[in-house]
Amino acid sequence: MSAQGVAIVSVGMISAVGIGAQQTASSVRAGISRFCETSIYDRRFQPFTMSLVPDECLPPLEQSLEETVGLTARQARMLRLASPALGEALAGVADVGQIPILVGTPEAFPNRADPAGKKFLEQLATQSGLKFNLALSKMFPNGRAAGLLALREALARMQSGEHASVIVGGVDTYLDLYLLGTLDMEGRILAKGVMDGFVPGEGAAFLLLSTANKAASNKKPISWIAGVATGLEMGHRYSGEPYRGDGLASTMQELFAAIPSVKDNVQTVLASFNGENFWSKEWGVAYLRSKERFQDNFRIEHPADCFGDPGAALGPLMLGLGAVGMQKGYLDGPCLVWCSSDRQERGAALIHMN
Repeated sequence: MSAQGVAIVSVGMISAVGIGAQQTASSVRAGISRFCETSIYDRRFQPFTMSLVPDECLPPLEQSLEETVGLTARQARMLRLASPALGEALAGVADVGQIPILVGTPEAFPNRADPAGKKFLEQLATQSGLKFNLALSKMFPNGRAAGLLALREALARMQSGEHASVIVGGVDTYLDLYLLGTLDMEGRILAKGVMDGFVPGEGAAFLLLSTANKAASNKKPISWIAGVATGLEMGHRYSGEPYRGDGLASTMQELFAAIPSVKDNVQTVLASFNGENFWSKEWGVAYLRSKERFQDNFRIEHPADCFGDPGAALGPLMLGLGAVGMQKGYLDGPCLVWCSSDRQERGAALIHMN
């Protein structure tokens, strides 16, 4: 692999604050948030506040999928979210049929079915009308850090020479009655009387990645991915083990150790903070253990302030926001992106301009 790493060639996004990558990035840069009361009520008979993409901004579900037996409302909405973001990332790409998609999807509750379903990728091809390499595509049902797990496999495949280009993405929505009810009973959703909670959101993002040689023959890359690492936090939110924050800390240490060619210290951090205090401990531990790799006056952003917690879409959304921000010059690089799932998965990636 080139010392430059892997090129981010194009980005597609959809979120509550933007239909498309440029609008989403501009809205987040401006600090615009879109939190609205919904018609769904919590256990206190108060409306949930959520951050949702307006329904009229989403494409209709493809007719054959409308007739699919067993397709849940959450799966249908995820397909409607994913297809425009995927289409944006692949606009103008000629060899789509050779490119696999590695996509992060929601975590499943214990003893519950996979929220995306086993046929999600096949259904996404139908919904989007894009005939990507379905046979070599893969889902990562790991929640908030899923996109970075997908990114790690993408880089491994490209390093091995298996693929010259890969699409990495994530899609999720909290617009699901069972999910909202469960989180409400746990006291995790921001509401009257609940200060330590988050605003449920939704979204999708996809990035077209290419090797340096492949990128050189196409348009100029938006930015470059220097490296990615993933790890496990044994004391996660739903574990009985002590929560020490070791998972994210070791993940970041592994990332920095793997990219000695990147000499510049981190100037921007895009963090998966969603409003819950829980996540601050592991970030503190991770930062202190790798403090020498950060500029003294580094900038930290948490885009969930703008579009809520979009679950498995968050990692790819932040990668896209970092790439666009550095390309346009309002974010300084290198830029660190990190994500922590509700359960044990952790991920971190570094993106830069050269």
